[in-house]
Amino acid sequence: MKIYKVKVNGKVYEVELEAVSESAETIKTEAAPAQAAAPKAAVSGGNAVVKAPIAGKVLSIKVKVGDVVKKGQVVAVIEAMKLENEVPSTEEGTVTEIKANVGAAVNNGDALIVLG
Repeated sequence: MKIYKVKVNGKVYEVELEAVSESAETIKTEAAPAQAAAPKAAVSGGNAVVKAPIAGKVLSIKVKVGDVVKKGQVVAVIEAMKLENEVPSTEEGTVTEIKANVGAAVNNGDALIVLG
């Protein structure tokens, strides 16, 4: 058996693996419950702010100022840990401001899009 360290969502776990033959029994497990896809919008003065759900690099902004977006519509894509994460709008509204630039590094909770 070999012991490996695995990093999942920033936490390090030690796992022990053993080699198995083709005749070995397969064990199935239940998947862990998924985390929330995006944080709630912060509403202040009638404006909703779509925030980054994870720290990473902004790969694309899918909307422009003046666009009307629906709740759940993808408004941006953030790359984190070599995965592309779609950022959905948390509210319906019209894009009044784009706070993030493509290629910019953002932290969890940073404002990306302002809806009016």
